Amino acid sequence: MPATIAAIVAKLGNAARRFDIDVLPSCDSTNAVLLARAEAGAPSGTVVIAEEQTAGRGRRGRSWFSSPGDSLTFSLLWRFAPGTAPAGLSLAVGVAVARALQKVGAGDAALKWPNDILKQGRKLGGILVELVPGAPHAAVIGIGINLQLPPGMPDDVRAASAAIGAIDAAGVAADSNALYAALLGELLTALESFGSAGFAALRPEWLARHAFQDVPVSIASDFGAPVVGICRGVDGDGALLLDVDGRSERILSGEVSLRRA
Repeated sequence: MPATIAAIVAKLGNAARRFDIDVLPSCDSTNAVLLARAEAGAPSGTVVIAEEQTAGRGRRGRSWFSSPGDSLTFSLLWRFAPGTAPAGLSLAVGVAVARALQKVGAGDAALKWPNDILKQGRKLGGILVELVPGAPHAAVIGIGINLQLPPGMPDDVRAASAAIGAIDAAGVAADSNALYAALLGELLTALESFGSAGFAALRPEWLARHAFQDVPVSIASDFGAPVVGICRGVDGDGALLLDVDGRSERILSGEVSLRRA
């Protein structure tokens, strides 16, 4: 079901007043479109949804492509009060996404630091947070979720990917308008909490959904040898806590790759 502004607004109810939604049939990247609008003065709560994304950006420069009907792709601009630190924002967004998926009956999602949404150990979706140039307290939050895996997906990518697919016993496919409304509603709640108390207020819920809690992991980067340790969750700033040979290390940068050791 294609996304329509009227249907999303109707499902959002009173919360719709906090958003300005635009649905595009196609664009290169919803984050790129919204960053340009943000620099031109777009208000907090501006949303760009794309039915098709031809040059979407993921973390570490990866691509995130989406075709009509295969995925849900959108970006949200949020302007925080001056002085709000962005540390842990992508993790707070992950909590909101997991809440929304559970709300619409899509099951319990697990979270992988710093910005992956998992379903049964496979990647269901991703989050990309980018700060607006010249406005350090404004962020564009990009979210992509697989509705179904396209037939032409390479086998190795398919093996590591998941999709929402049917979400009830009758095999009824996900209603994208209901998903968008649930996501925006939960994002509103989580971002207001983040704005007032930071990630620390959402940390217990993130940890309850953490896919790698207390398991051996390997952290790889482009600048050194992998680091292996036991994942102990995250701190109040959203930094990953790694137990390496009995000492605790904080991993601050999201420009790394985390895998089971």
